[in-house]
Amino acid sequence: MIKTELLSPAGNFEKLKIALAYGADAVYGGVSHFSLRIRSGKEFSYESFHEAINYTHSKGKKIYVTINGFPFNSQIELLKKHVHALADMNPDAFIVATPGVIKLVNKIAPHIPIHLSTQANVLNYMDAEVFYELGVKRIIVAREVSLKDLIEIKKRLPSLELEAFVHGSMCFAYSGRCLISSIQSGRVANRGSCANDCRFPYTIYAQNEESKTLFKIDEDDHGTYIMNAKDLNLSAYVDKILSSGAISALKIEGRTKSEYYAGVTAKTYRSAIDDFYTDTFEKQKYIDELNTIKNRGFSDGYLIKRPYEKDNTQNLKDSISEGTHQVVAKVTCSGKDLLSKDKLESNIEYELVLPNDNINEVDNNIGVIKKKGEKWSLKFKELKTKNGKVYESIHSGNKNAIILPQNLPPHTFLRSKN
Repeated sequence: MIKTELLSPAGNFEKLKIALAYGADAVYGGVSHFSLRIRSGKEFSYESFHEAINYTHSKGKKIYVTINGFPFNSQIELLKKHVHALADMNPDAFIVATPGVIKLVNKIAPHIPIHLSTQANVLNYMDAEVFYELGVKRIIVAREVSLKDLIEIKKRLPSLELEAFVHGSMCFAYSGRCLISSIQSGRVANRGSCANDCRFPYTIYAQNEESKTLFKIDEDDHGTYIMNAKDLNLSAYVDKILSSGAISALKIEGRTKSEYYAGVTAKTYRSAIDDFYTDTFEKQKYIDELNTIKNRGFSDGYLIKRPYEKDNTQNLKDSISEGTHQVVAKVTCSGKDLLSKDKLESNIEYELVLPNDNINEVDNNIGVIKKKGEKWSLKFKELKTKNGKVYESIHSGNKNAIILPQNLPPHTFLRSKN
């Protein structure tokens, strides 16, 4: 049995490193041109993205490049130059969304595999077959498709790889086919600049057509988040998804989300996948861990249940909510010290979120690191900088690195319960 791949977002170079360190088999990202996440794409220049590709390959892992925007005629020549530039970097695949771009990539870079973006909205084996015949190696299926339908597609096209989203933001529209942002702010969703208008609060009115009188329907002061979809979370169903044998890759959304999100989602789904293959699947463990990150409430989307069977996919109260935990600090790349992300105090026990457990318990004049059950903790006896300055507490924004009781893996997080 070929093990299903875990694919994580790489919004910038640091998030890429974190996702790989926490267990992702592959990452996806891009330079801003023609990517559906222009904001995250601006984190990469051609030079730094080339460096990111080389870094990923040095770890024995894969990186897929997003060229999944929808170009206008005036941009096709620029698109050709863009494809040439990225092809020379030898990524592991291009993620594209339209037949025209597929044809272009096949001509310019026939050596680069093509993955079809979820924006193409593939729901059935007929459409899948068309794209397969165009040279697509993998289809990132529409979020609205069912697992049953994916099993049928795989049955008919056994050589075609299928990739499914299992975690992250859900779109109010049909796989991103939305014009609300274009209407309200002139920012085009399918060209990478969505303003996320569906996350805003709205006040609803009814108008009397004769008198033109407006009646406010929702009396709540903040209005209603009528279009705000809950986040997707399929961690509890990873075993069922993998048992189908139809899915080649599980994908996590979130290139613009935090470093902590990149680490926790990669680590949790890595654990779920590995546990499935060792027959130790434990869904409540994954649910609890994913609840530590910020979210809009969670839904299991449409892969397991049909859309008409669902009535809990919208969050009408708020656009985002805190998770159960707050990130307090992050260990630097040296592994010798950390930087605060929130208020950090001495004599307070913090939980460690580690990319690996290759550490030992320690108790010295700097602090105590110990393990209880499966969890590691750290308590500082003193918050001391390299220069010998000692703090009782430090706050987010303080750039003084605090010495650790022992070296910890780079990208380790300290967190506390909210």
